[in-house]
Amino acid sequence: MEAQGVVSEEKAAERARWIRAQLPPGGLFAGASWRVGPTPFLLSRELAAQLESLGRVLLQFYRAADLLYRQSVAGRQPAWVAELLDQGKPPELIAWQRHAGFRHELPRVIRPDVLLTAEGPRITELDSVPGGIGLTAWLQEVYHRPAGEEPAWHLLGGRDGVVRGFAGIFGSAPRVHIVVSEESAMYRPEMEWLAGRLGGRFAVRDVRYREYAPGDAVYRFFELFDLENVPVARELFDRGARGELRITPPPKPALEEKLLLALLWNRNLREFWRRELGAAFLERLQGWVPYTWVVDPAPLPPHAAIPELGLTDWRQLKTLSQRQRQLILKVSGFAPHAWGARGVYLGSDLSLEDWSAAVERALAEFPRNPWVLQRYHAPARQPAQWFDFDQGRVVSFEGRVRLCPYYFVTGERERARAHLGGVLATICPLDKKIVHGMNEAVEVPAAVGV
Repeated sequence: MEAQGVVSEEKAAERARWIRAQLPPGGLFAGASWRVGPTPFLLSRELAAQLESLGRVLLQFYRAADLLYRQSVAGRQPAWVAELLDQGKPPELIAWQRHAGFRHELPRVIRPDVLLTAEGPRITELDSVPGGIGLTAWLQEVYHRPAGEEPAWHLLGGRDGVVRGFAGIFGSAPRVHIVVSEESAMYRPEMEWLAGRLGGRFAVRDVRYREYAPGDAVYRFFELFDLENVPVARELFDRGARGELRITPPPKPALEEKLLLALLWNRNLREFWRRELGAAFLERLQGWVPYTWVVDPAPLPPHAAIPELGLTDWRQLKTLSQRQRQLILKVSGFAPHAWGARGVYLGSDLSLEDWSAAVERALAEFPRNPWVLQRYHAPARQPAQWFDFDQGRVVSFEGRVRLCPYYFVTGERERARAHLGGVLATICPLDKKIVHGMNEAVEVPAAVGV
């Protein structure tokens, strides 16, 4: 079996050139690229098995989070939960979120960001409107048998797990419309490639297209904070609420807030999570999710302290030494800077002045854009390779790895099941402390060795 990410110069060059030659003429991302690795990222069989079963846990978490919000609105759970999740949202979006027509709807694509750390895998956030679906499907196709050779690995999801998974989430809808906004325009090429693989039932639409027939399905590839720039959004949501169209992900901004992971740790909600998730699922999630706090500037009693931190005021974050600031500060959601590694600050990587400014920004934005604080677990070093086409040589390096498993949800209500379609591995150089897609990153599918 090949070592993790390491192959001979000759074989790596042959594979890399073949892989790049398979790119569609327009590429997969508008104005963006990545480094080509000669092998998939190889996982242990134990981690691969954990990822296979994780979708079931995350689907149950979404069910429980949706129930928590609805019961909070109805007065059966603390009112502060819905008030917190509704902060900064326009009334019409809150009305759609609470509409009976969307009551049983959950995101049909679930993608956690999983960092591989020295302490084990850590889920730093969940994304229900993720990019990378088409990219991961394409990577599965080209790494299945690169350059026609018999590979020394099995891809998670196989050759077409993402294609089959995405096709399956729309049930029997006669037509599926993938609506891509200008905000998400860089992902349009990958979705056009995916639609082409899926055939005439699927089409990519712009935000002004309106020829939707009753029974059609819509994949919402636009953010809920961006509705003013999506002219068709209100019509789609109204028709979805009436049952004329099937829309996924549904217009439920509460399920797109990073602060859901903070609620998972809230002691006031412990019995709710234990009841709705079960003790085993709750323990597993808390083992994978770093401790997370909502940065709420409301004053504490002088004798009280913030759990785990021992601080009595959030501004005391600014007094922590750089060594003590192994913390990530990030906006929770419903904001242009809430995705794509924007609005994310690693305390140990910033000067005191910049960290203090980030803390003040988080506190000032709380009423309209809540922020969260999360423990930072440094990703472990992993060996990898990429092929430098300009120099015509293989570059070996150590990098930090983020895994993005894509789970596709089929079936209705209690019969719904989440299936792993594939896993995208992003390997960034060690000088990049926040791991995300970038031109300097290697993007490959994840696999297990034969």
